[in-house]
Parts: sequence; C-alpha cells; structure tokens
Amino acid sequence: MKLRRTLLSLVAAAAVMGTFAGTAQAQQQPYKAEYRMSLVLNVPTPWGQAGKLWADMVKERTQGRINIKMYPGVSLIQGDQTREFSALRQGVIDMAVGSTINWSPQVKELNLFSLPFLMPDYAAVDALTQGQVGKHIFKTLEKSGVVPLAWGENGYRELTNSKRAVKSPEDLKGMKIRIVGSPIFSDMFSTLGANPTQMSWADAQPALTSGAVDGQENPLFLFNLLKMHTVGQKYITTWGYMADPLVFVVNKEIWNSWTPADQAIVRQAALDAGKEEIAIARKGLIEADKPVIKGIEALGVTVTQLTPAQRDEFVKATRPVYNKWKATIGADLVNTAEAAIAARKK
Repeated sequence: MKLRRTLLSLVAAAAVMGTFAGTAQAQQQPYKAEYRMSLVLNVPTPWGQAGKLWADMVKERTQGRINIKMYPGVSLIQGDQTREFSALRQGVIDMAVGSTINWSPQVKELNLFSLPFLMPDYAAVDALTQGQVGKHIFKTLEKSGVVPLAWGENGYRELTNSKRAVKSPEDLKGMKIRIVGSPIFSDMFSTLGANPTQMSWADAQPALTSGAVDGQENPLFLFNLLKMHTVGQKYITTWGYMADPLVFVVNKEIWNSWTPADQAIVRQAALDAGKEEIAIARKGLIEADKPVIKGIEALGVTVTQLTPAQRDEFVKATRPVYNKWKATIGADLVNTAEAAIAARKK
C-alpha cells in the first residue's frame, strides 16, 4: 500500500513538472534570425547613429543572438512617419528609435516636448528626459503597448527661409513654412502669422527649390547634410523653440520573447547608445564658438541668433498655443515639467 502511494505521488509530480515545462516552452519563443528596427534618418545623422550604435552593441554583447537590421526612411511603413508608433504596437516593426513629434498623434503626452519655448537650453531638455517627467512618459508608453528603454536626441529645430532674416513674429507673416504632421506645429505657425504647409521631406525639397514654399524648420545638422543653402535657404534663425527627444523602444511581444539576461543587455545597450548619440547631436552647438553655426555662415548664409528680448516676443506671441496644448497634454504633467526646468542646474 505504501509503495502504491509512493508511485502515485511520483506520477502526480511528473504530471505537474510536465505542465510547468509545457508552459515554459509555450512562453519561450525562438529568437528571430533578424529584428527590424525602424528609423526616419540613416547614418551619418545623429539619429541614424543612434540606431547603428544600439544595433552594434546588442549584436556584440549578445554574441550574435540578437541581430538587428536598420530600416531608415521608415521604409517598413512606406515612409509614413506618423504611422510608425501604431506599426510598432502591431508588430509590423520590432523596435525603433523614434521621434516624440512623430508619435505624438498617438500618445498625447509626447506633445509636451513640442510646447513652444518650454525648453530654453539643453539643461532643460535633460531635466525632463532624465527626471520624473521622463519616467512618467515611459510609463505612459508602456501602457500604450511598447517597452521604452532610453532617450536620444534629434535636437533643437531651427527656422530657415529664403525671404529675410526673422527677428520678430512680424517677420514671419505670410511666409509659407513646411511643417511636420503634428497639429501643434500648425497651431504655432498659424498664430505667428505664417502659412504652415504639412508635407514630407521628399516633397519639401522641390517645393523649396521652386519657391512654392519659403522655409522649413529642422535641426541644424540637416542643413549641412542636405545642403539647404542650395535650395534657397539663405536665412536661419536659431530660436530654439522646441527640441525633439528620441526614444529607444521595443515591441512588447518581442521583448517578452527574450530571456531576462538578454533584456538587460538590450536595455543597457540602449542607455549607452543614447548617451553617446546625445553627445553627437550636440557637438558643435554647445561649445562657446559654436563651430556648426560658423560653418553655415561660411556658406554665405545669414544666421540670426535671437537676443533674450527678441525671444520673449516669440514666447508671448505663442502663449495662446502653449495654454491650449497644456490642457490637451495634461496640466499636471506640464506643471511638473515647468518645475523641473525651473530647478535645473545650468
């Protein structure tokens, strides 16, 4: 009788172990031969460098278990930047280094970084991304179906045009300005008296060349890379009205398919790549002599760097947009951001 009870116990234990093994096997998915990373820009831009650094670090540190292929130009979704976040959630894209601007239509809190003149300097950007605001944004992204890992940076978006030096809101009146597909940009430029025109960069280049569009706004590294002075952009205003943080993210199902050890490797690689990429994005702009600006001026371009008083004119002019979007984004989050910036170490 005792032997029979022992045998039954062993059979029951084996059945339980088999159940556990089956569950673990069901949860442990095989790794893909290749993971698809979406990017808007390719190397040698800072954005492209972010993706390359991350992919290279992950491959080396996982000893080839996780191989990442970059798909710049958001080519996995036919170049539609505003669809990137949705495609990431759906699994069309495995991972991405994405723009807070491009994802803001799906995640309203990301419009925080597009509030006009919220972040007056890089210390203000860091106060948000590296503090409580950044943690809150990451929790919001997690609830939206992705796993955020680290911050990168596309940079401050500066204004260029073919007409005249822009030193005040009055100078912008009537200008046709190419903007990205985010409503807050349309609101801001309309408030300043400009005529905002949403279009892809592929469409923007011939429009700038022909004069159908007068100007655009983008980080300064793109001015040199795309040789914008050759498409009529003879004037730049460095007004620093908004900066565009980048986010390193992974699709949630992909993330859950990796072992905890590999998850830790991918996360640390994102943090390391993000830190290195931010330094690349700011190089030439944080030094006292600002060599990037000097190089642009050497091309015969007029660069206007606003005085504090001139900047205040733009701040006052765009305050209605700021207040409108503060309510949309969430007053508590914006108030937290304002407090963090006020307390930053310059």
